[in-house]
Amino acid sequence: MKTIISCIVTIILFMFVANGFAFESPLKTKEATDKEVTGVFTLILYGGRYLDDLETVAILDLEKDKYTFEPFAPEFDYIIEKGVSAKDALRTAKKFVSFHHAFHRLVLSKILDKKGNIIGYEVRPIYMPFVYGISDVIDVYYWLKKGNKIKITIRLTPSIERIKFPGGGDGDGGGGGGG
Repeated sequence: MKTIISCIVTIILFMFVANGFAFESPLKTKEATDKEVTGVFTLILYGGRYLDDLETVAILDLEKDKYTFEPFAPEFDYIIEKGVSAKDALRTAKKFVSFHHAFHRLVLSKILDKKGNIIGYEVRPIYMPFVYGISDVIDVYYWLKKGNKIKITIRLTPSIERIKFPGGGDGDGGGGGGG
């Protein structure tokens, strides 16, 4: 029975790919320098809601291009400021992502569209690795959607999520005993 189900799944997957329904891939990012950041931005400050909020990142959405960034999150998880100069956007973003007690440094990356054009920037915190076992603790992805909307998904990496929320989804319920 498992073999038949496996064959059916393989055939369905083949049909999707053959018909042009290839799986969507996120936009790419590439490390940048402060000097590259020019223009006017819509600044998106995601996270920073409480003292130990690791899901914190700043996105600089280049204004006057054809793209609009939209966090895939409730509105209370982020703040949006429009018409911010490059200098002010970077200064605010750097301050915003560096509040955490385990903050070590930040990474500035340019966000590229499918043709390799810069459509924005990301400022993310890097934490001291001995605190959480890794230094880059969030996964941030940018997905091109209809109408030139860029959906932003932000979440803790699975290993950090297990540390912060033990028993979350692994079937043991986080209980410490039993039997």
